Amino acid sequence: MASMMFTDCSSSMTSRLFHLNRRNGTSLLRQCVGQLRFQTTASGRGCIRSSSSSPISAISAETKSEGTATVIDGKAVAKKIRDEITIEVSRMKESIGVVPGLAVILVGDRKDSATYVRNKKKACDSVGIKSFEVCLAEDSSEEEVLRSVSGFNDDPSVHGILVQLPLPSHMDEQNILNAVSIEKDVDGFHPLNIGRLAMRGRKPLFVPCTPKGCIELLHRYNIGIKGKRAVVIGRSNIVGMPAALLLQREDATVTIIHSRTKNPEEITREADIIISAVGQANMVRGSWIKPGAVIIDVGINPVEDSSAARGYRLVGDICYEEASKVASAITPVPGGVGPMTIAMLLSNTFTSAKRIHNFQ
Repeated sequence: MASMMFTDCSSSMTSRLFHLNRRNGTSLLRQCVGQLRFQTTASGRGCIRSSSSSPISAISAETKSEGTATVIDGKAVAKKIRDEITIEVSRMKESIGVVPGLAVILVGDRKDSATYVRNKKKACDSVGIKSFEVCLAEDSSEEEVLRSVSGFNDDPSVHGILVQLPLPSHMDEQNILNAVSIEKDVDGFHPLNIGRLAMRGRKPLFVPCTPKGCIELLHRYNIGIKGKRAVVIGRSNIVGMPAALLLQREDATVTIIHSRTKNPEEITREADIIISAVGQANMVRGSWIKPGAVIIDVGINPVEDSSAARGYRLVGDICYEEASKVASAITPVPGGVGPMTIAMLLSNTFTSAKRIHNFQ
């Protein structure tokens, strides 16, 4: 078993992005998904994702034998959701003449951020959602960004606003994000949306896209949540915390593992459902997992691989090769949670347009 060292990782929303670092002349790609960074003495190079995939109608831990974990195909589910949104967007346009609109504000010239914005625009185009974009220089003032936010807040053709992170260091991210109208906060990060998510009897206007995608995968595969023991690894504002709140709303008994948790392996072994959002390659081994558990792996971590064209391959927080022999169902990396995040962004944007125009 690999020995673990727990250290805090920034909880900034910039954890949604990949950061390119230069170390000894080698390009290393890292993603920090939560407030944890787990460093392990074992490389986990033996953890290679299987290519098998088969959608299911229901999962039962009791009926699953060893080594037969079902792959939860996020790519296929996301495509189905996008197809559903396409139909509904068309129906809205034909019925009331309204086309949902998503606005993205990009500050600076980071290549990774520009790529994400470009991908969001393509996704909008694919379902018929109109996209708006404002690109500001790296040295723009915070006031300029706030003016752009304000303009989109007041624009009736815009139903969702997304500020691409990270912002330049001289800007107050929270101040800018809080300026987004709660009615158009399709990222779901406004404090009022998070507060409503945390309160019984209240309903947020929007739920953060990645944790919403995790729960949607469980629903689409008819995986029961009520009464189950769920463990969320990571407590970031982006994934871990809202994922735990969503599971609690579904009547799961939820435990959050973080950088100060003692005996994380023992706690994880009790879980019927595991959602991991740490950003550490192959951290969770097969020995951490109870037979028949369902695993949602949010991590996207690059590991060196000389046989790959890019010199690296992407793996999750969970050691797939080991976990798939124990779990009843598991998301692959890539192709699991990732495609669901953009699908949920499109869903939130369409939901916003429906709400604003009272469209049924």
